[in-house]
Amino acid sequence: MSEFTRTRFVNYQPATLKYFGKEDMQYSKLSSLAWPNVRDACGVGFIADIKGRKTHSILEKAISALRNLAHRGAVSADGLTGDGAGILTQLPHKLFLRELAKNNIYLENDNDLAVGVFFIENIANTDDIIKLIDAEIAESSLYHLMWREIPLNESVLGADAFSRLPIMRQLFLKRPVGTSDEEFERLLYLNRKHIEASLRKADIGRFYIPSFSSKKIVYKGLMVAQQLERFYPDLADPDYLTSLAVFHQRYSTNTMPKWSLAQPFRYLGHNGEINTLSGNVNFIEAREHVLKSKIWGDDIEDLLPIIEPGGSDSAALDNTLELLVMSGRDPIHALLMLVPEAFEGKEGIDKELKAFYDYNASLMEPWDGPAALALSDGRFAVAALDRNGLRPQRYWISRDGIVVVGSEAGIVNMPVSEIIEKGRLGPGMMLAVDTEKQELLLDREIKKRYSRRNPYSKWIKDCFVKPIKPIAKLADNLGSKELVQLQKTFAYSSEDFTRIFEPMLFEAKIPVGSMGDDTPLAVLSDQPQLLYRYFKQLFAQVTNPPIDPLREAIVMSLETDVGPRGSILEEDERSATIMHFKSPLIFANEFKWLSKQEHFKVAKFSVLFSSENVEDRLELALENLVKDTTEAAKSGAGIIIISDRGIDKDNIAIPMLLATSAVHHSLLEAGLRTKTAIVVETAEAREDHHFACLIGYGAALIYPYL
Repeated sequence: MSEFTRTRFVNYQPATLKYFGKEDMQYSKLSSLAWPNVRDACGVGFIADIKGRKTHSILEKAISALRNLAHRGAVSADGLTGDGAGILTQLPHKLFLRELAKNNIYLENDNDLAVGVFFIENIANTDDIIKLIDAEIAESSLYHLMWREIPLNESVLGADAFSRLPIMRQLFLKRPVGTSDEEFERLLYLNRKHIEASLRKADIGRFYIPSFSSKKIVYKGLMVAQQLERFYPDLADPDYLTSLAVFHQRYSTNTMPKWSLAQPFRYLGHNGEINTLSGNVNFIEAREHVLKSKIWGDDIEDLLPIIEPGGSDSAALDNTLELLVMSGRDPIHALLMLVPEAFEGKEGIDKELKAFYDYNASLMEPWDGPAALALSDGRFAVAALDRNGLRPQRYWISRDGIVVVGSEAGIVNMPVSEIIEKGRLGPGMMLAVDTEKQELLLDREIKKRYSRRNPYSKWIKDCFVKPIKPIAKLADNLGSKELVQLQKTFAYSSEDFTRIFEPMLFEAKIPVGSMGDDTPLAVLSDQPQLLYRYFKQLFAQVTNPPIDPLREAIVMSLETDVGPRGSILEEDERSATIMHFKSPLIFANEFKWLSKQEHFKVAKFSVLFSSENVEDRLELALENLVKDTTEAAKSGAGIIIISDRGIDKDNIAIPMLLATSAVHHSLLEAGLRTKTAIVVETAEAREDHHFACLIGYGAALIYPYL
């Protein structure tokens, strides 16, 4: 079997493919009535011409596909306001040059044009915002051509959408002389960041910039798919030509629908959720202080914040993807880095590809879904699934070189005789069209090509630090009296033994509890509580039933990289210099080895403080811990160990979760978080929720010595 689940059907009879002809179009139109509760998730995909031919037909097919995915959206109580639909295409030069000519503006080269799209809150002072934007452009090397009021048909909107309809403008700009295509696009990105920063600082009204590019443009809004083409007359104009289009019908699950949060974003459309969002966003913020790039130089500071405030999970992923693409990677490379396949436990995986993923894992944590993605930078059209593959992505290829990718079959009326190949993406797979080189890239070719761009295997071999092999052996032979004293000190209870330890020890079972927990919330209880109990799991709709790295080993991994991290914007051998542990929970011999290894400087700190005048001394002890660990990180410590060893009647411990989070946040504020790893040695943590909290608040490794 090939890398895709594919079916070639040049010689098949039409009867076997009834969902690809006229019957399928009937199915598409009626599907929202026939199965209203079956396909209740975002509809996403792209249409692209492998030969790179720019036609209005590509846009028409994309709009048709979007209309046939309308049942994947939601509608407000007014019956007309949808939760978002949109389309991303190449810049329609013929249409926009015609608009420029109306104002006696002419360009020698079509590709010298760039267009920014602005959504301005309808209660804001539009004139002041436009003046500020013009002032920013005047400070740059870009040539200001004109503002265009986007033609709109407001009558198609529902009352809710109309009440929130933003003021919409397009800004036409010209390329500076002597600027390459890549430099032009980066200049636009930098100036958009300047504009966003200035508008936020001025605080004269809310705004959003859906696109600001010389290669692509976004038309989207708070509407259902059928309204999009009627609302934007540009989309029906025969002079609107493109060789690719990404489309998205949004089903709002995690955010309240807004004009700005409709998809696609500046690069991608996403069906699913980013379940690792908090960690992903926090680590991006931590990296902002240490970003380095030969491309950006001193301008790197002007790109911050990387992730724009107020966005959704999809918007945060789009912001990060944009930074990587603008800093030198193409969108395929960036997506392989952000949303890797499940490579850790995959049998028979190519060694070079494994090294590629291992290297990139040292730079960037995966943005795990479920996720079905379609994206474009104006040259490539790319579709991908995350490692779990829990969202559908089907594709069709026509004899004439048209590629259709979508969330379900039958979204485009394509005669069976014209289809030469069809299939679906599997977990972690990709498909791409390069309209410049006129190539169709399948999963195996993509991964072979990108995994051999650098000597990743050599970098991993030379720079990855292999820890000592773990041995499941106790470090301390505690007497029964000392053992009980420690257990009492750290508030172990009989329930810990009966509910957690005994099932594992005597029956080799995972301790499982009921979701019907009637225990009072810690904040409302009159009984002493561990700090961990004040934290509850955030709800995630896609993790029911629960998954774990044993039953789901093919897609899950506990492997943990430890050590100073390199810049995500550059690829070099030094970025691979880290330690690679199989789990964030380590045994005694691993902890002992880690404490004495010479690859990274280690600094160890106690969280103990005097038991006298506890209320006064706790805050001081925490302040001293934060100060000392921050100084250690500044002095080059790549590993910071915090420990509650040595507790006795005269010395008590700062709660380990409090200590860990305080150190983590102080390092974040000092811009040092990516320069060091926090390792916790504690007797306090003993159940999965404790470990999850410690990891969530900054611990890379935990040695639970009791």
